Amino acid sequence: MEFNVKSGNAEKQRTGCVVVAVFEKRRLSPPAERLDAASKGMLGGLIRRGDLDGNLGQSLLLHNVPGTLADRVLVMGCGRERDMGDGPYFKVIGQAMTALQATGSSDAVSYLTDVPVKGRDTYWKVRQAVVRSREALYRFDRLKSDKTDRRRPLKRLTLSVPGRKELADGERAVEHGMALANGIDLAKDLANLPANICTPGYLAEQAGELAKEYPVLKVQVLEQKDMEALGMGALLAVARGSQEPPKFIILEYQGANGERPVALVGKGVTFDSGGISIKPAQYMDEMKYDMSGAATVLGVMRAVAELALPIDLVGLIPTTENLPSGTATRPGDVVTSFSGQTIEVLNTDAEGRLILCDALSYAARYNPGAVIDIATLTGACVIALGQHASGLFSSQASLANELLSAGRYTGDRAWELPLWEEYQEQLKSNFADMANIGGREAGAITAASFLARFTKKYHWAHLDIAGTAWKTGKDKGATGRPVPLLVQFLLERAGP
Repeated sequence: MEFNVKSGNAEKQRTGCVVVAVFEKRRLSPPAERLDAASKGMLGGLIRRGDLDGNLGQSLLLHNVPGTLADRVLVMGCGRERDMGDGPYFKVIGQAMTALQATGSSDAVSYLTDVPVKGRDTYWKVRQAVVRSREALYRFDRLKSDKTDRRRPLKRLTLSVPGRKELADGERAVEHGMALANGIDLAKDLANLPANICTPGYLAEQAGELAKEYPVLKVQVLEQKDMEALGMGALLAVARGSQEPPKFIILEYQGANGERPVALVGKGVTFDSGGISIKPAQYMDEMKYDMSGAATVLGVMRAVAELALPIDLVGLIPTTENLPSGTATRPGDVVTSFSGQTIEVLNTDAEGRLILCDALSYAARYNPGAVIDIATLTGACVIALGQHASGLFSSQASLANELLSAGRYTGDRAWELPLWEEYQEQLKSNFADMANIGGREAGAITAASFLARFTKKYHWAHLDIAGTAWKTGKDKGATGRPVPLLVQFLLERAGP
């Protein structure tokens, strides 16, 4: 769908639908007031009669409003004006898009971007309107035999800005919002695919396709024999149980002429049965999303390439399946990682940290300015934080603060958890340098503490997205998080 911005009066818009806001206590927004004046009090009369009271998320669709040029007017309830913060704004934008799709309009003009949001400017409101509208439009129907959408599709949405001086900010916001939404959609599509399609080889192919679309991206794929030659024993230990060959995908983007790059490392377990330490059958189908970290890296790389950001970026994706078989790694086996450190595998379902540790060691080759790994790593993080915040761990306070700030700005929030040295005690092994699990207590923290042993040469952060990358229940599917957080982080690092 096409997005653009313009400045103009609501009653003068010749379009399929004009969208305006009403707040609680029956207060019309300024654009709605203009429509009310043009229609000689039609909107105000409907509100007085109780057709709409302004509660957040309410909507009322009107046809042939006198004194206006639009075919329809959609009035959206926005709650109390003083309570209009990020969350309510996201909600009303998404609900307005759903309502617009049901109208049959091919184009619309929205004045919801004129609604005051505490602490937010026009750029933020327009960019979020693009991202949240695209989120409401997203459908994953690739594998359905009937892909017919019987709705008349909305082809163009124009977002209002207060005046001509805000047009430049609005246009930049649309550009950024579209690139971000494209990255989110790519991450969702990959994570929603079943494991019989989205294999390690398929992820490698998608990285190649991305590099074809954006020649600024350079891609290299290490095969199993390459990983054996390098000594990536931890990653290969996870791959042993599967007939699907593992891949180590390397994407490089150079937009800053040789500055120390940011490296993103994404966990790419395309299906996680737990291996010999097999998972319960219930919900095991959802373990196809255990490659959401890899999908995030590809989504971020796409957005960065589309925006041509002046920054150097490396994407590293270790990818494999984790399955039980006669060749699978057993509990009690000891493996040697790429770093040379040995690991006693006490639980084969703690496999993500095994493939990540080799990739994190490999990242040091780039002399990175910062390394961030992204992984659906622990159920313990889901118990701790639910689906609202990703778990954040970092070896450097300033890096953690950058990521937390980016999460707050985008609504893709993270919460920092400790990495105190005391937690390392839980990883002691009688037979190797470390164990791959630290017991039931503080499971998300000990997993991060394990990874920290492989990140001593650079500034590092770990995002545990086990709770945020996927929704269960009737809305089951990938969320595309934390693509928004990471793209904002890179936008800020790239500078104005």
